Amino acid sequence: MEYSITNIVDEKNPIENIYAKAFAQGVEMEQREQNPLVSVLLASYNHAPYVEAAVRSIMDQKGVNFELIVIDDGSKDDSPRILEALSKELGFRYKHRENKGLVATLNELLDMARGKYFCTFASDDVMPAGRLAEQSAYLSQHPQYIACFGQIKQMDPDGNVAKEFDPRYLKSIPKVTFEQFFLGERELHGCSEMIDVAVFKEMGGFDDSIGQEDFPMMLRLLHKCSPLPVIKTDCCHYRIHGNNLSAANTVENIDFLYKNMLDTVDCYKDHPLYTKARKLWKARYFSALTNCSKREAMKRLPELASATTFFWLRTLKLILPR
Repeated sequence: MEYSITNIVDEKNPIENIYAKAFAQGVEMEQREQNPLVSVLLASYNHAPYVEAAVRSIMDQKGVNFELIVIDDGSKDDSPRILEALSKELGFRYKHRENKGLVATLNELLDMARGKYFCTFASDDVMPAGRLAEQSAYLSQHPQYIACFGQIKQMDPDGNVAKEFDPRYLKSIPKVTFEQFFLGERELHGCSEMIDVAVFKEMGGFDDSIGQEDFPMMLRLLHKCSPLPVIKTDCCHYRIHGNNLSAANTVENIDFLYKNMLDTVDCYKDHPLYTKARKLWKARYFSALTNCSKREAMKRLPELASATTFFWLRTLKLILPR
């Protein structure tokens, strides 16, 4: 009997042809290396328990030519060793260097991108199957848009995924305007975007004058091209754990997030809604502080207060149980 790719099988699992599988994987990797339509930019930092799941979920994407580019931003845990091994196994571009911060890392990744579109992804999340194909197809079919956003499901530290989409982002379907986002009336998630690479590079990339990446990015995109579409594609299983910056579970995290948000809002002082927007985001800042530390919220009351119903409704949190 002659042996070929079609008749050499794994003795432990005769259903699966191991040579055919290896050949198919090789073809997929070769296709991804040629003219990727999408570049996935992954900035890794101290997520050793989760980073392998993040990478494998991206590399398992089907239906579109894509590339994964990973920079480890000076992790102190086992992330570099894990990523080095994965890069050899799966064939994505990987770089480890000293810590420079998230915004600088994303701009470095953007400079390396070869795709027509890009999306960023966090090293502790999981990418649902079909995300890259669906979003890139949508943008290809709607060339009038420079970006689109999708949906997320929350996930616990053990990888258990919620059954339903987070309702905050479902409310943003089908489109979000600059004004709606500026005033916090509709929300977008920073791990659900897909953006035209050339346009975003022309805009200067991620704003390195502000320590936060997603809120400034979204406002700049909407300011340039409003409205932007929000589709029902499942884009990210967002892992909730103790080290999430966006969980805003410490006064330090809240200060970092909201001070950067206010700095971003200040970039639009010429907009007629600027004064209203600043008061609204200061009220949200105060609201987040009351959830974390009522004592700290009281200390900041003179700094964050405004003569708006939106603010004074949030002062009720000071007398209500947490």
